[in-house]
Amino acid sequence: MTRTLRTVALTLLCGFALLLGTGVASAHTRLIGSDPADGTTLDAGPARVSLEFNETMQADFSTITVVGPDGTQFQTGEVTADGGAVGIGVSPLGAAGVYEIGYRVISEDGHPVTGSVAFTLTTDGPAVAAAPTSATPGAATPAPAAAAPAVAVDEGGTPVWPWIVGAVVLVGGGVGAALRFGRS
Repeated sequence: MTRTLRTVALTLLCGFALLLGTGVASAHTRLIGSDPADGTTLDAGPARVSLEFNETMQADFSTITVVGPDGTQFQTGEVTADGGAVGIGVSPLGAAGVYEIGYRVISEDGHPVTGSVAFTLTTDGPAVAAAPTSATPGAATPAPAAAAPAVAVDEGGTPVWPWIVGAVVLVGGGVGAALRFGRS
């Protein structure tokens, strides 16, 4: 009975020590602002969009898209980075509607972070006037492309491998203690 009690006590002690060693994983990259701001209503399209993060970003590992209500992409040029801000140029926008700024960046700890913000254009942009129109009356108008799906936000979270290693150590320690105390 004493051996079993010792084994249980040692196993609980190891488990408690493992739990004390875990900290809150709060050092994840997160979006802290955008230009234009999420939910903004604009009369004219921006020439550039930018996103501000709580960590330093690298342009080489960042992707930004600007997708219109008909699925057309309007980003142009290369992504630039300055500290926590990343941005990209925007070509003249098309029809009035909701435009989504999608992003995928890599955090300082190597985790990809994706998400999106949106703004609404209230008047048609210059790209609508430049779009070719059908000269034939009654000609079928092609259906607009489906809107791009919303980009899921990956908050990173705590990786699972420390829990697996901790469980292996805990079980191994319990077995080792049981074998050691079993010989006494």
